[in-house]
This record gives sequence, structure tokens and C-alpha cells, in this order.
Amino acid sequence: MRVLRLGVIGAVLMVGVSGRVSGGQLQQIQQGQHFPGQVREPDDVNPNIDQHRLEQQESIRSTERQKRLVADTDKLLALATDLKQQVDKTNKNILSVDVIKKADEIEKLAHSVKERMKG
Repeated sequence: MRVLRLGVIGAVLMVGVSGRVSGGQLQQIQQGQHFPGQVREPDDVNPNIDQHRLEQQESIRSTERQKRLVADTDKLLALATDLKQQVDKTNKNILSVDVIKKADEIEKLAHSVKERMKG
């Protein structure tokens, strides 16, 4: 039943498409002419406008990247300071699980910051 329904819908679409591209319309489409309401790909785009838009987008991405780096390095500093305080509270016989988790978090964040700085 489902296959039949899909087949009927496909056939209707094929007839509709072939009906729109019949006779003179096919020739107009082949010659590159466009019809009212048809979406046209811009073929006469000003490259200066596109270049300016690309430069703006790159500038925005660069600014956002810098903001993320600053936020992540601030967080990295806070985590490292907190880790130092926790380590100062322990002695040579005590190793806290929180200290290990904090060190792992710092390592992951530092790696992320390093990779973002590269790219």
C-alpha cells in the first residue's frame, strides 16, 4: 500500500514536471532564459561585494575565536589556581580524587585552547 502510494506520487510529480517543461519552455530553459517567480542563481554578482562579505565574516569569526580563547584561558587560570589550593591542603600521603579530576579538566581545556590557537 505504501509502495503504491509512493509510486502514484512519483508519477504525478513526473507528469507535472514534464508538463512545465514542454514545447517552447524547454527551448527557453536551454537558452538560459528565466520565468517569473523562478529563483535565479546570480551570475552577475559583484566580486568586490562577495570579497567584502567574506572579509567581514572572517573578521567576525576571528573576533569570536579571540573571545572564546580569552574566556577559556580565564577558566584555565581559575582551574589551575583552584588546583594549587587543593594540592596545598593535601600532604604526601593523601591524594584527592577531586585533584585528579581537576587536573584532567585542566589538561583537556589546555589542549582545546592549544588546538584553537593553531587553527
